[in-house]
Amino acid sequence: MTGGFMPLRLCTLRCACILLVILPQVAWAQERTGTKPGFVLPPRSATILLIRPTISVGAQSTGGMFEPDADWTAQARENIAAALTLAQTRLGNQVIVADEPVGPAAQVMAEYRALFSVLADSVMRYQFFAGNRLPSKKRKGQFDWTMGPGVAEVARGTRANYALFVSNQDQFGSTGRKFLQVFAAMAYVSVKSGEHTGMAGLVDLRTGDLVWLNADMAMGGDVRTPEGAKKRVAQLLEGFPGSAMPASQTVK
Repeated sequence: MTGGFMPLRLCTLRCACILLVILPQVAWAQERTGTKPGFVLPPRSATILLIRPTISVGAQSTGGMFEPDADWTAQARENIAAALTLAQTRLGNQVIVADEPVGPAAQVMAEYRALFSVLADSVMRYQFFAGNRLPSKKRKGQFDWTMGPGVAEVARGTRANYALFVSNQDQFGSTGRKFLQVFAAMAYVSVKSGEHTGMAGLVDLRTGDLVWLNADMAMGGDVRTPEGAKKRVAQLLEGFPGSAMPASQTVK
């Protein structure tokens, strides 16, 4: 009799261990939106410059390394661009798409795209994730992050009041990575297969302050497909200030 029940006990224990390693990842994703205290963006009150999104898509190797895929990235760029075009009408303000600059201006744009990604990642790690929260970010309602007033350079000649930055990276678990995840779970070790990170932030061009951010390291929607990209963009823009985008925190 004892031998007959052992597999069930082992299975139950294994499931419990897997649940324990999954729970921290769920908690990480619970807080993913921040707004600067006192910031309000009434509908039809601003001109928003949409910066071309930073998009990277590839595979996650067995060892966890990111391996970019040019075809997947091209598909994602096309799909997300189309989804953003559809979503613009729901943002509640005039949205203009930034032209791709050339020469020195192109370098400035690239630097601020990169700066936004770094800043948003810092917000996720050191404010949204309570376990890493910096002492200066622990006060209730605290949200004080900036790209600096120089960011206004990306909107020169556009008359925009705000800039909307979007950054997105998808790592789809390779076959080897998925096998590793299964075997690791059997040994009660947590191995993540695939990472899907999205960040959308609104920046006040007068001050450079980040006034709103929606960022998550566990986003849904396969950006390689049109429908998946629509889902991703809806998640990226949910709760956008002054818009008709939903404010739910549970969309995955």
